[in-house]
Amino acid sequence: MENATTFAPHGEQAAPRTLRQSTFRLLETAASGDRSSRLVDLGLVVLICISVAAVVLESIKRIEIRWAATFYWLEVATVCIFTLEYLLRAWCSVERTDKRSAGLKPMALRIRYMLSFHAVIDLFAILPFYLMLFGLFGVDMRFLRAIRLLRVLKLTRYSAAIDMLLACIIENGKSLAASFLILLIVMLMAAAGMYYFERELQPVAFNSIPAAMWWAFVTLTTVGYGDVVPVTLGGKVFGALITVIGIGMVALPTGILASGYAQQLSLRQATYQRKADEALDDGVLSDTEVSSLEKLRLDLGLGRNTASQIMDAGKVQRALAMERAALRSANRCPHCGQVATIGD
Repeated sequence: MENATTFAPHGEQAAPRTLRQSTFRLLETAASGDRSSRLVDLGLVVLICISVAAVVLESIKRIEIRWAATFYWLEVATVCIFTLEYLLRAWCSVERTDKRSAGLKPMALRIRYMLSFHAVIDLFAILPFYLMLFGLFGVDMRFLRAIRLLRVLKLTRYSAAIDMLLACIIENGKSLAASFLILLIVMLMAAAGMYYFERELQPVAFNSIPAAMWWAFVTLTTVGYGDVVPVTLGGKVFGALITVIGIGMVALPTGILASGYAQQLSLRQATYQRKADEALDDGVLSDTEVSSLEKLRLDLGLGRNTASQIMDAGKVQRALAMERAALRSANRCPHCGQVATIGD
């Protein structure tokens, strides 16, 4: 979500003149042809993957015992790099120029960045190490180690598809909340109904409505583990009804996400088309405009084929507009090409 807002300044501004500007351009998602920034992006992505893999492997007892020292020093090196990255991003975040940052002081810009989604994820990626280092009392070390898996969310900075999905969830938050509320109500009713039918024959599994909620949850989500099943006739009929309703309950948020994702994709295509039309306005694409359009394409997560089709359509529309303008200037009908008379 952040990348798309930084396109215009990156595509238009001159080469960085200060250390802070250079750092900002280096840490931002690489533009087309920016090898240094692309190398930094690749290095961070590889480091994130190695770090997450280490956390997963460390959960295997025999591997943890054998490679404990390696895991420790890998964690130290990873945290040092991620901490440096976090501090540098906060320091140079004042170079981000968009409509929301106009008129804000540097400290306000840094605070706004530190409260953003990606910055919070960056903080959680390093926080467990420092909490364990200082040995805070009352904190479960195993829980803190598990939190390190949140580092995988750092990859969202480099994935336009995940960025689009997050934008879709935020945009359709109210609709999703309403669908989950309906699901919760239906689940409560299903648990109450099954408790009524099965409480006597299955006093362990359905001894209360909260206990029956497990069956209601796995049934409504169409998971159906089969560990708890109705045995009475009324319970089976009621369970079959709830199973059918569960299909619709799962489809509701899925449909909202699918339509929202398609809408986000359509909006991004419209954004690219608008920029492409502006670049084609003079009939010539300069190297700067080509680089800017490629940067925008990457930021918006559009494929080369999609972008090429948008560009071709823009060129055709411009050619038709120029042809009609020429016919009008020659006093000809723009549709049939015949010379227009006064009566026409």
